[in-house]
Amino acid sequence: MPLTREAVMQGIKQMREQSEKKKFEQSVDISITMSGLDLKKPESKFSLDVVVPHGVGDPKKILVLGDGELARLAKNAGADKVMNKEDVAELEGNKKAIKKLANEFDLTLAQTDFMVMIGKTLGPVLGPRAKMPKPLPPTANPAPLIEKMRKTIRISSRAQLGLNARIGKESMTNEQLADNVVTIFEEVERKVSSIGGNVRAAYLKSSMGKPVKLVVTE
Repeated sequence: MPLTREAVMQGIKQMREQSEKKKFEQSVDISITMSGLDLKKPESKFSLDVVVPHGVGDPKKILVLGDGELARLAKNAGADKVMNKEDVAELEGNKKAIKKLANEFDLTLAQTDFMVMIGKTLGPVLGPRAKMPKPLPPTANPAPLIEKMRKTIRISSRAQLGLNARIGKESMTNEQLADNVVTIFEEVERKVSSIGGNVRAAYLKSSMGKPVKLVVTE
């Protein structure tokens, strides 16, 4: 079910017209409803990382788990926090500290030889939140991936036939918001179709505004 850029631009214009001005900058969110999926089946639940062209207005906080050269390069690339094996080991059994870490960071990278330890120590908290790290070889330069991750949003399908994600902020132009919406919708539609489902509808809304239904053609 295609979603045209024209329909998205019309939806953004309508959303702005009916959104009351606030003393704070509102975010802009998209909701996508699906059909044809049996959520009792594991394959119907998925997490999808989407790189949006213009980011979402707030810089993503990146955690890197690694040591040696990888840790040095990650710090130079602007990672918000870098933790080595000893740091991770100290968290074992401290569920409160692990939850705090999971809440603090949006996306995580980890040195490949850290993954077993991370699965055991952090996995029970990070896994259900769809925040398990992406593995990275110890000899890799993390800078390009960190830059890419700054513009990445993670969308998860859980116990309902609907997806929600922030796609930007009010201060972004209509064109920037439209680029992000089209990118997200197309990625979701591709994924949902690949597992036997369909996208039924999409809605845009500002933080305090009413949803605006986007016109999706057959």
